[in-house]
Parts: sequence; C-alpha cells; structure tokens
Amino acid sequence: MRVLARDANRLAARPWRDQVEVVEGDVGNADAVRRALEGAEVAYYLVHSMQAGADFAARDRRNAEVFAEAARAAGVRHVVYLGGLLPKGGAPSLHLSSRAEVGQILRERTPCTELRAGPIIGSGSASFEMVRYLTERLPIMITPRWIDNLVSPIGIRDVLRYLVACAERAPMGVVEIGAPPLSFRAMIEIYAEARGLKRRIFKTPVLAPKLAALWVGLVTPIPNRIAVPLVEGIVRSLVADTTRAQALFPDIQPMSYREAVELALTRISENAVETHWSGALGTARTYTLEDWEGLIREVRSVLVDAPPEVVFRTFCSLGGDTGWLVWNWAWRLRGLIDKLVGGPGLRRGRRHPHELLPGEAVDFWRVEEVVPNRRLRLRAEMKTPGKAWLEFEAIPEGDRTRLVQTALFEPRGLPGALYWYALYPIHRIIFSDMARALAKRAEAEYSLSASHSK
Repeated sequence: MRVLARDANRLAARPWRDQVEVVEGDVGNADAVRRALEGAEVAYYLVHSMQAGADFAARDRRNAEVFAEAARAAGVRHVVYLGGLLPKGGAPSLHLSSRAEVGQILRERTPCTELRAGPIIGSGSASFEMVRYLTERLPIMITPRWIDNLVSPIGIRDVLRYLVACAERAPMGVVEIGAPPLSFRAMIEIYAEARGLKRRIFKTPVLAPKLAALWVGLVTPIPNRIAVPLVEGIVRSLVADTTRAQALFPDIQPMSYREAVELALTRISENAVETHWSGALGTARTYTLEDWEGLIREVRSVLVDAPPEVVFRTFCSLGGDTGWLVWNWAWRLRGLIDKLVGGPGLRRGRRHPHELLPGEAVDFWRVEEVVPNRRLRLRAEMKTPGKAWLEFEAIPEGDRTRLVQTALFEPRGLPGALYWYALYPIHRIIFSDMARALAKRAEAEYSLSASHSK
C-alpha cells in the first residue's frame, strides 16, 4: 500500500504509518504522481480542491489530467474514483459539475470505476458536521423551501466497503451508491431524535442558496468555501439509482441514515475520530520554523511541580471544548472577527480532546510539530498581516518541569509590525495568564493522579 501526501511528517504519528509506503508530493505534480503510481495495479483517486478557493474547478481539472496521464503511463489496471451524485433534473452546482468533470477525465483516459455518492455520514465528515452543528445549536430553524428535497446519504463504513470491493473487480464505469433517500429536513429531525433534542423547522421560500450557505458558515465550523458548494449541491434532489450497485455488489446492503448517525455519535463520544474535514490543508502552505532570526518573540517561563508528561498533556489539551483556560471571551471574539473576514474562526475545534497529530487543526491553529512529552508548535491560520506561531515546551528541571511558552510573529511589512505592537498590551496579559493557568492545571492534575495512586 502506497499513499501520496503533501507533507509526510503529518503521517508520522498515525498508527498505520509503518504499514504503508509514503511518497511526498502534490497530486498536481507529475513527477510526484509518477513516483506514487510506479508499479501500482489499483489506484484510488480521493481528491478534491474545494478549499482551494474560487478556482477549485480548474485546479481539479488539472490534477485529474496529471493523474490520468501518469496512471496510463504506469499501466495501472484500475482507477477507483469517489465522486458525487448529480441531480436528475436541472443543472448541477459548480462543485458537482467539477466532480463529474473529474470523473469524465478519468473514465476517458484510464480504466476507471466512478462511485457517485451523496452526503457521506460519519464522524469528521463535513456533511455530517453541517447537520450536527445546525441541529445542536439551533432549536428553531428558518429554512429554504428546498429543505424537503430528497437526497441519498450514505454511511462512511459503506463507502469504504464499496471502495475496497472495487480493488478485486474490473473497471465498471459509473456506479451510484447510497442508502434509501430522505429529505434534508428528515436528516435534521433524525439527528435530533438520536440526541434527544426537540427542534422546530419553519420553511420559507425566500432564503437563497448563497445566503443559506453563508448562514451555515457562520453558525457551524464549516468555512464558507466548503459550506457554499455543500449547500448549492442540495438545492436540487440528489437521489442515487442504486440498481447497478445492487447487481454488482449484492453483499453490500447500505445501513440506514439513522444507523450511520448513531455510529458517528458513538465514535465522537469515544474520542475515536480517525480524521476530520479540518485536517485538510487546502492550499495553505506547511510553513516550517527553521530560522528564528527576524521574528518577533515573546517568551514566558514557569516552573511547574509536575513531570514533563503531565505538563505536555496539559498544553496539548488546549482548544476545542477545553478552550484556552483564560480570557476565553477574547479568544471567541478574535475567532468571530476572523470568521467575518474569511478566516477559519474558532469553531473548527479539534479531532480529539487530548491527542494531537502533525497537520491537524486546533480552532484557528494548525499543528506544525509534536515531540511527545516535550514540545508542541502551532501555526496560526487566522487572518493576520504575517505568520504567527505559538510554541510550548516541557523541559525537565530536577524533579520539576520548566514550562516555556513562546509566541512568535513574522510581520509582513509595516501593517504586520503595526498589528503586533497594537495588540501587544493585550497579548502580554493573555499569554502571561495562560502560562500561569497551564502550570496550575498541570499541578492540579498531577496532584489528583498522585492521590488516586496511593
């Protein structure tokens, strides 16, 4: 098994890392794709560029062309592509048109199976997260008339079963997959029932798709560049014709939407979410902090009466539901401002309450480096006139631990310098309070664990 990843370091802590060969590179780079496909019999194309911005369709087209040419040159016998359902009447959205165009490129140039699916339901899925957050946060919803359009959702486990089964078969062309269809309204109501929530939905004929998508982007952690194509994709019914799927895969009987929701909620409650939509980098660069010269640095140091592993676990638990320990209202305000100016905001949360892996999102930060029981470095993805990092270190010092917290900023021109110094009085208070709060929390957790072990 071989995988193509833009940053191999992001896979280092995955439990399956030793079971796969990793080729580092971008799917739009012909050399990288050729290296990844060399000697391959079956290739899975699980790529889209929705986070790339307005030109995502052109980017997807180029990527598919590069991949198809490399697959043909490598003699790949079967390409398996996961695309999206198309509406049976009317023009599809730009996102769904792009997914179909990618499928057409791959089918015309390679021996290909194109699995077309509707909303995929599973922990960490953007489609599921959209339903989840809307239902959890809005007891009363004013919705567009197309909330009663039918869609064919499908559980992530069933998608994986179809994908794996394709490896043993010859190319099959287009195969539509999905569970029995239901309306988006029903998806919300079933989720509410599974969570024991009471929700009221009122339909209005005046809420346009773009406005509805922007509302989704504001209320949920899903950024507008993903929310807009997701919402535009369900303006028309998306019902799968599963006749071919039933004939070709008689052993796969997709679970109901309710079952998929209950399984997803179980995974979330057990903190067993493997991947999350926010883990995708999109077009963001993976900056590596190598030369600290020229950076503005703020360093704080606190001596903590706890071992390094406890201090490390404490600062690795920041963000998400835990928050940032101090001045949480200020963090939320900064997240709201960031959301309004097109940034990710603070609602992305995190995949797991304690565990962090390189490349994962933590609110409006991205995990850049994790050294177990020693160091965590976060890179800011919020909108700023420069690049920013926040680093924590747990350094043994006798039978105690030195917590070193460092804020770094690389200003971009005069606006960057003005930004830093204008906010410095606030940052000084917040970051000083946070270092002390981290030390206090680590000492409390160590004291509690020590008392339990007696």
